[in-house]
Amino acid sequence: MALPSGFLGLLLLLLHGMLFGLAQGDVHLYDFVLKETSFTRLCSSKSMLVVNESLPGPVIRVTKGDTVFVNVHNQGDYGVTIHWHGVHQPRNPWSDGPEYITQCPIEAGSNFTYEVIFSDEEGTLWWHAHSDWTRAGVHGAIVVMPNNDTGFPFPQPDGEEILVLGSWYKGDVNAEVAEDLEDGSDTPRSDSYIINGQPGDLLPCSAENTYRWQVDYGKTYLLRLVNAAMNAELYFAIAQHVLTVVGLDGSYLKPVVTEYVMISPGQTMDILVTANQTRPGRYYMAARQFDSVRPDDTDYDQTNATAILEYRGNYTPTSTPIFPSSLPTYEDIKSAIYFTDRLRSLADQDHPVNVPKNITTMMYISVAMNSITFDYEGTSRSSLSSSLNNVSWVNPTTDVLLAYYRNMSGFYTTDFPDFPPTLYNFTADTAPDYTTDTSQGTRVKVLDYNEEVEIVFQGTTVLDASEDHPMHLHGYTFYVVGSGDGNFDNETDPANSYNLVDPPKMNTVSLPKRGWVALRFKASNPGVWLWHCHLDRHLSWGMNTVFIVKNGDTPETSIREPPTYMPSCEGSLPIRLLNFDDSNERE
Repeated sequence: MALPSGFLGLLLLLLHGMLFGLAQGDVHLYDFVLKETSFTRLCSSKSMLVVNESLPGPVIRVTKGDTVFVNVHNQGDYGVTIHWHGVHQPRNPWSDGPEYITQCPIEAGSNFTYEVIFSDEEGTLWWHAHSDWTRAGVHGAIVVMPNNDTGFPFPQPDGEEILVLGSWYKGDVNAEVAEDLEDGSDTPRSDSYIINGQPGDLLPCSAENTYRWQVDYGKTYLLRLVNAAMNAELYFAIAQHVLTVVGLDGSYLKPVVTEYVMISPGQTMDILVTANQTRPGRYYMAARQFDSVRPDDTDYDQTNATAILEYRGNYTPTSTPIFPSSLPTYEDIKSAIYFTDRLRSLADQDHPVNVPKNITTMMYISVAMNSITFDYEGTSRSSLSSSLNNVSWVNPTTDVLLAYYRNMSGFYTTDFPDFPPTLYNFTADTAPDYTTDTSQGTRVKVLDYNEEVEIVFQGTTVLDASEDHPMHLHGYTFYVVGSGDGNFDNETDPANSYNLVDPPKMNTVSLPKRGWVALRFKASNPGVWLWHCHLDRHLSWGMNTVFIVKNGDTPETSIREPPTYMPSCEGSLPIRLLNFDDSNERE
């Protein structure tokens, strides 16, 4: 049963939050109305599901430690869920949002109120749909201000700007993806990238509505950058302006002065920009794809999305804004590595680093593209798949969280492997033939409360499809303690490549092509938490798993009781992560 909308329903939720002692700061209320809205981009019009008739959707603004209640009214034509990306939701996986992991979809014509609990996050985060590919239109920024005791760890900015980078599809992307997954075709590529919902001057029928940011000479602004693109890491730059990156994924960094950034899908950045050009004018802010697939594969979105930074004042602008010469080219992998290698946690008194050092669980997870054979209308077909440790995830019919909490059997197994089933040269030019096969299943990893965990993700060259994978963990941030090329060596790499002093703290990290990345976290947030690649095409093919973190010894270290109004799983059928009964499986 859906919670009644309006004051009474929200009052019940407020009482529920206070009962469990989690509403520490201020409480904020938001209404999200999801409905089909008409948009015209790239010379054609279509209807798509968005929140409150806007793309991107409304900004949620809080102070560190606040609680937000978001009443989601689904006036669309299909079920949807919303995830609060980077919000830890302590003890509250019920409002985390991924469909068939922590809830079933909010069906059309119903509503559900999320309780979003902020704790130690500070900076920029975001929210987005976590069902099918609906997040292409359903997303927006979250601004978490520091409390008065600490303030910003840098001089107070004179102003703020939010830029959300996204993907635009001319067609109905959910319908296209559903058809592709059913018949085994590849999933669609975007028709352009967008900045705050607009493709920009360089694309057809787009110049009139290009997004503009007005600035005053001499002032410094805090730019909050979100990569909401569906399947692409992006380069971003502002012509003739230096970027100082001071935050990533809701945590502060030592300042990184740069002429460009590389931002993975799912990541958010806080960037200081000073309007210091003595000649007032207009300057392009531009984003283009960083493509890490092999050079002969050029089937990707090669558009350049632009917005305009323009100085206020009386002057005659040039006919065309200046384009950033510092923006790296599509396949410039060295610039991506150079940028990410410079990231370090701030690690000061108000923002300490606490890297786990007594590791009790060690996991080595190979990340691969695979193929699956299945029957389609009486003929045998092959489809792309993806896996973690050779397990390709399949959604259950009831969400994992409810099945775990109610001790319901038959919906998942607790045997996700800590290591790949076979070891080989993961980054050789050619992978063994047997590595293309994968096993489908709903297999989870169970962790004891307060375990200290190290995970090494290992890239592979299976199907000659090596590329970066932005790996995202729900419910946690983690320390990225090391990364490198080739196969991980558990003797030399920790000794020579790990940073345990000031590693960056992230919720989404890019596993480098033909390389590895190591991360650590303490399993101190009980619940059911999704791990997945934030390239939605890989998520659709099964590149994810679930961590179940068991309760501690006290009520304060245990999962909260579920709300009584969770969406029902009846009548909801996922269009993605399907189980092909006739697939080839290797145990």
